[in-house]
Amino acid sequence: MTKQVNKVNQSEQVFDAIHSIMHLYRARQLRGLRDTPHELTHMEYKALGFFARHPGATQGDLVAHSGRDKAQLARLLKGLRDKQLLDAEADENDRRITRLKLSDEGRRIFNSLHDLGVQASSAAVTGMSAEQLAQLQALLQQIRQNLETD
Repeated sequence: MTKQVNKVNQSEQVFDAIHSIMHLYRARQLRGLRDTPHELTHMEYKALGFFARHPGATQGDLVAHSGRDKAQLARLLKGLRDKQLLDAEADENDRRITRLKLSDEGRRIFNSLHDLGVQASSAAVTGMSAEQLAQLQALLQQIRQNLETD
C-alpha cells in the first residue's frame, strides 16, 4: 500500500512542478505581450504561432490541435482577420474550406513576439546540457503519449 501512495505522490509532485513551470513561463510571455504595442491576447499569439508553423491550415485544424471550443476560435480568428493579421483563401478542391496563413503584418508581429518567447525558453533551460534537454523532451513526450492513449 505504501508503494502505491508514494507513486501517486510522486506523480502529483511531477504535475505540480509542470503546472508551476507553465504558469511562470506564461506569466513571462504575457509580460512580454503587454510590453509591446501589438495589443494581442495570449490566445491570439498562440493562434498566430499555429498558422506560422502550419500555413494553409484550417480553423478545424486549430480546434483539433488546441482542444479549444470551435465557436471561441471562430471569434478569435475573425478578430485576427479583421486586424489583417491572417489571410484567408478558399481550398482549391473544396471551396467550403477556408485555408489560413499569416499576412505580411501578421508574420512581422509574430516574429517580433516569437523572439520574446525564445528568450523566455532559453532562460528557462539555462545550465542544462543538450543531453539533459533531450532526456527531458523524451520524458515529456512519453507523458503526452500516456495521456493521449487514455
